[in-house]
Amino acid sequence: MNKRKKALRRFALTITIFNILGHTVLGFEQSIAQIFVSLGTAYSLEILFETMKSIISKRKPNFSGSFINFMDFLLPAHISGLAISMLIYANDEWLPFIFATAVAICSKEILRAPHKKGSKHFLNPSNTGIVVILLLCPRVGIAPPYHFTEYVDGFWDWFIPALILSSGVMLNAKLTNKMPLILAWAGGFIIQALIRYQFLPYEHLATLYPITGLALILFTFYMITDPGTTPFKTKSQICFGLSCAFVYGVLMLFNVVFGFFFSLVIVCSVRGLYMYYLAIIHTMSQKVSYQKGLVKEAR
Repeated sequence: MNKRKKALRRFALTITIFNILGHTVLGFEQSIAQIFVSLGTAYSLEILFETMKSIISKRKPNFSGSFINFMDFLLPAHISGLAISMLIYANDEWLPFIFATAVAICSKEILRAPHKKGSKHFLNPSNTGIVVILLLCPRVGIAPPYHFTEYVDGFWDWFIPALILSSGVMLNAKLTNKMPLILAWAGGFIIQALIRYQFLPYEHLATLYPITGLALILFTFYMITDPGTTPFKTKSQICFGLSCAFVYGVLMLFNVVFGFFFSLVIVCSVRGLYMYYLAIIHTMSQKVSYQKGLVKEAR
């Protein structure tokens, strides 16, 4: 089994357990129905797109073969559906969850950049769905920080974040190899927070307060590290993490709420444009080499 599949299984298992605990112990305020409509939308669209692509390319769908293969195929959709149902809050409405999940899955098929001999999606799916629903539906918000530890106190207030943090460290260190990105993002976050505290009228290091919350831990270890939409080389990971922190700091200067999500979608979009730029440069260089070859043959 390759590392990607192992990472997906671990991510899916972790977010599933967290949602179960959230609705039984931790005090999640979304309804069970909203979870199921998110998951149903994600599964349906993922299967639909894969069926269409298999028909067009005259091959078997990637989910065919066995039940385990089918389950593995649905893991990305499962993660996106649960992430959206866990992070957005829309009272008792269903449509925002359906729409945000649909945007997440569709973004993988529509917004793609050239990569090697094919193409790949460059936007984090669940993050994209969350950003779009926040922009289009002002009545929809992000689940409040107490959402994750509302029904616990004392020892458990520390144990739950510590458990999620340690699990995220092991997952990303062993399977996704995204620790350079995590450290760059965390370090960049602290730097921009200290700079804003130094030069702007904040009191008591308020700019650092988000780092003490479970929301930032989840974002750091389970969203910004998405293997499919982040770079693999160490230098590129560091650049990506620092860029997210820088953009977040700029957004905070303009009092943009939910800055984590917006900073990530901005950096991912810039990276996608850069991938297009590299592809264009590569194509142009190939044309120049081909023309030079024709000139040499003519001589």
